[in-house]
Amino acid sequence: MMVFRDLAEYSVEHALKLGADYAEARFQEDRTTEYVVKNGVPEIVGVDMSRGIGIRVIVDGALGFASANRPEKRVVEEAVKAAVDMARASVRTLKSPVRMSEEEVNVDRWEVESRKPLEDISDEDKMELLMDLDRASTSVGVKVPYRLFELTEMRTVKHFVNSDGARVEGLATRILFAGFLTAFEAGATEQDIIEVGGSGGWEVVEGWNLVDKVSRRTETLGRILREAKPAPKGRLDLVLGSQVVGLVVHESVGHPYEADRILGREAAQAGESFVKPDMLGQKIGSDVATVVDDPTIEGSYGYYLYDDEGVRARRRYLMKNGVINEFLHNRETAAEMGFRSNASARACRYDVEPLIRMANTFMLPGDMTFEELLEDVKLGVYMKTFGEWNIDDRRFNMRFVGRECYLIRNGELAEMVRRPTLEITTPALYRSIDAVDRNLKFEAATCGKGDPVQGVPVWHGGPNVRLRRIVLR
Repeated sequence: MMVFRDLAEYSVEHALKLGADYAEARFQEDRTTEYVVKNGVPEIVGVDMSRGIGIRVIVDGALGFASANRPEKRVVEEAVKAAVDMARASVRTLKSPVRMSEEEVNVDRWEVESRKPLEDISDEDKMELLMDLDRASTSVGVKVPYRLFELTEMRTVKHFVNSDGARVEGLATRILFAGFLTAFEAGATEQDIIEVGGSGGWEVVEGWNLVDKVSRRTETLGRILREAKPAPKGRLDLVLGSQVVGLVVHESVGHPYEADRILGREAAQAGESFVKPDMLGQKIGSDVATVVDDPTIEGSYGYYLYDDEGVRARRRYLMKNGVINEFLHNRETAAEMGFRSNASARACRYDVEPLIRMANTFMLPGDMTFEELLEDVKLGVYMKTFGEWNIDDRRFNMRFVGRECYLIRNGELAEMVRRPTLEITTPALYRSIDAVDRNLKFEAATCGKGDPVQGVPVWHGGPNVRLRRIVLR
């Protein structure tokens, strides 16, 4: 690893000698270990590792990128030359030169704290936990013919250096649990996906209480199949649970506020955005709707203190009291729009360029209790979790189908209802929010973007949220 670090420093120096106006190098090593139990049978204990250097340069206003995965000076020199040649070949196609925003030059090191290092826990103990979860899902009186449980550990080391003088090292240890359940009863099926993740050591897993979580979610699937009644249709009040709110804000605020989407650079790869640069400061939601993206939450799955351009991370206020307040930027889009970067550049491996990405996206909670949220709802629905969802490429029209849902009658939860469907535009949803409670919760996910696709760890979440006079179908 020390060899690669030294070569990252050398690659920047070599790029400048070859005529680059700006150069950066990112050494990155990723080690992933996966444990899988399917239908009570241990299937996989697998390890994957990648390491190398990604090199990015600007020559005469054009970007070039290349990578090297062998710690040899000759190989790195070839990669640097390839990046410089790529940039020079792109100059004639430029509509406008690429610039990087002026940023503080950081020299620092950060690391995720692990009180119980993952390597101190045996493979046997980790597989036994998954077997315990399988037993928990089959011991609550619900037929679950399909069960898949996965535990994924990730250790990422990065060393970033650029020609501005930045030097940033980082070490992140993350862990993700995913459970997939299909319940069957009376000729009908219901599915659930459980995802929790965090940064740290085995103490993170111990805090999840997975056996209890899997038991409760399996019991809920059985109740839905046995008890749920047809959901009401028409215009009524709707309370969204934190799981639904988290996906809503991720898809309808996080993605469309990515500046590369707004500028049209993701259109062929991941879609466009209904948000335009001149919409900053425009009010599209209610006063109680504030959505942030914050990489600096310790223990979170999307945690980091510096992005992959060496910029210090901070909380980003994307929507503030219903007003479009801030976009997600890297140094390139920040310079183009006249801002500073807010540290949104992330790459999933050494051999791909950093893209503008979310980290932990959520709606800020209020100070109401859940009971206060319900108390003046005469007739409504509480959509605690979702079973299906989709959203268009511009992140404007969306559709959510509930999984665990309850009728609200005279301010109290009543019987379960089956699959209420919400179809709504992004502005209409945020304008309809009139109250949020204090119960902030998160779920983990792997967010995909780019071509080739890059998956990065994120959290999304929020409190329970009340919407007035919404049409359910």
